Amino acid sequence: MKQVFTQNDLLRFVYKESTTVEKAAIKKALSEDWMLKEAYIEIYEAYKALPKATFSPSTNCLNKILKYSAQSPVIA
Repeated sequence: MKQVFTQNDLLRFVYKESTTVEKAAIKKALSEDWMLKEAYIEIYEAYKALPKATFSPSTNCLNKILKYSAQSPVIA
């Protein structure tokens, strides 16, 4: 029986959130199903075009957190 993969399955595959079994099944299906491969390429191209998020708080923000932390009582 041929397994049907959704766009959500392909998104999880692109973001490396698939299980090992799913990953193997999707790779096999991509090599056999050209329509699935086209959908994967479209999703992957969109993924590559998205800006990569970076999480670097400003020095001012860090200082405020540290100041708040120093003023807060420690609860054990």
